[in-house]
Amino acid sequence: MVDRITPEKRSWNMSRIRSSNTKPEIAVRSALHQSGFRFTVNGPFNKKLPGKPDIVLPRYRTIIFVHGCFWHGHENCKISRIPKTRTEWWESKIGKNQKRDKKVSDALKEMGWTVVAVWECETKEESELKLRVSSLVKKA
Repeated sequence: MVDRITPEKRSWNMSRIRSSNTKPEIAVRSALHQSGFRFTVNGPFNKKLPGKPDIVLPRYRTIIFVHGCFWHGHENCKISRIPKTRTEWWESKIGKNQKRDKKVSDALKEMGWTVVAVWECETKEESELKLRVSSLVKKA
């Protein structure tokens, strides 16, 4: 399948994709805050830890990564589909992201942190998100 837009336009589109303060991240932070949890987003803990954590709860020694279903290859998720163009490249890209996620998670666990991944598709329903986030942090 041939790409329908020019490489310049594709590059411009991709440059507009944010890596922080995304809607799913904001939804998770809001659910945490409403549940009474306090956390850091750009605090001193975040800069010293591997993998640029999205949310750090120092009191609970818990780190939350908010993963985009597409970019991190969420299995059995309708949002996470490999594009029909450049399929091999995308499979490689997403595979590398997954390997990096595992490496970072393992390193943080070795440091004594509990690591939680919240998927983009799990942030759609606010009431369910509050329950999920609250239970995840309390288990930690």
